[in-house]
Amino acid sequence: MFATSRRRRRLRRARPGDGSALRDLRWWHLLTRTQFFLEPSEEQGRPERYAVDVRYLASELEGGKLAEGSRHAPVSLYRDGVQQHIANPPVAFAVPGGMIEVATSAYGLTRMHHVPEDGPARALRPHPGSLEGLRARFGRRFPRASAMIGALAIVVLLAGLVLMVPQAAELVTGMEVVAERVGTFTSPISLPVWANTTVFIAGILAATERALTLRNHWLIDADTTWMAFD
Repeated sequence: MFATSRRRRRLRRARPGDGSALRDLRWWHLLTRTQFFLEPSEEQGRPERYAVDVRYLASELEGGKLAEGSRHAPVSLYRDGVQQHIANPPVAFAVPGGMIEVATSAYGLTRMHHVPEDGPARALRPHPGSLEGLRARFGRRFPRASAMIGALAIVVLLAGLVLMVPQAAELVTGMEVVAERVGTFTSPISLPVWANTTVFIAGILAATERALTLRNHWLIDADTTWMAFD
């Protein structure tokens, strides 16, 4: 029920596009833009090819329209290379046979999946020149190394939660308003500044790895999950 109502809200976030053509992804867009594709499927009644273009630095839509002076929407849906819809993430686009769900975080994408009317959700195909496409290519060429990197990212993020949550609890309960109601908490973990910085940087790298592979779990990716929640 919750997932259904959330998807309905996200479907309503899509706004009409201007019919412009999809621009190619260039190497200098690696850190600011990405593209994913949904191929035609006769079984699902979808003869067209869909593309989703995500621009991380684009200004959010204002009232469903591009902000004054901006040229691109944060998320755009194209059908056979022609823009159909624009939106702020998180958003869902209706397509024949289902919908495309898009969500982002500070580290990249948390969701870029086709959800059919009947069947499991599947990730769209990344542009081969995007960071996600390059990461997918690495995974195909070096599956063992890819699996090890993925497992290491999980360990780093879980370790970060274990180390940071008690320290955050001590910081919050140290506030007078909170302390008066729930008391204070002293963290059993106290790391030096250099260690906290190392954990923080490692967490960013691990979260980015998870985003590049479109993996997201409510606990492992707790910080990115809540940022994409809507």
